[in-house]
Amino acid sequence: MPKASNTETSDAAKALPATYEAALSELEQLVAQLESGQMPLDQLLTGYQRGASLLGFCRDKLQAVEDQIKVLDNGQLKPWTGA
Repeated sequence: MPKASNTETSDAAKALPATYEAALSELEQLVAQLESGQMPLDQLLTGYQRGASLLGFCRDKLQAVEDQIKVLDNGQLKPWTGA
């Protein structure tokens, strides 16, 4: 089985974005590329790996915010009212 090139490996392992918004934007672009069906097979795998990393990053950020809200609301997460 051929090994991934250094370029492909570095694309998947590159640093995560600094913000949730940047990660979400990159993830949305990546999903659109994956769904287009125009990516070669080796790039699909790299894209999937990058997407998994971005998804984990976004989930961690959301969990951190939820934990902070629980602290501010005395340990109970209250329903969002939108106001």
